[in-house]
Amino acid sequence: MTADKKILLVEDNPDDEQLTLIALQKGRVKNHVDVVRDGAEALDYIFRRGEFTAKQNDPLPTVVLLDLNLPKVSGIEVLRQIRENAGTKTLPVVILTSSREERDLIDGYSQGANSYIVKPVDIAQFTHAIQQLQLYWLVLNEARA
Repeated sequence: MTADKKILLVEDNPDDEQLTLIALQKGRVKNHVDVVRDGAEALDYIFRRGEFTAKQNDPLPTVVLLDLNLPKVSGIEVLRQIRENAGTKTLPVVILTSSREERDLIDGYSQGANSYIVKPVDIAQFTHAIQQLQLYWLVLNEARA
């Protein structure tokens, strides 16, 4: 059941966070979404450190939606650390960013991003993009155990 699969949204911009959550809702995505707002918090969540230590036995999210321009630790650094760890190296990470910079695209894929999506400005386009993400990563894709 796809509703059991959790999404981790790593987004520091409150407007983009709300837009993403609205797009998920409009796209009828029923999955639980955990939100963290900087790169350090994302790493603590994924590696179950700090305030997330109590989640040690919880499964990792099915997919991480990762912004690149984050405070404290950059999205690229978050991705690098995910890929360097044996327990998280296969965790699907989708870069969801407003950056169209070729350097960001190259860095994202060279660090092991599964996908790179530029946030559309239009809410209808963004909702469609989120629906496609949900369909692929939470329904069609066979996730690791």
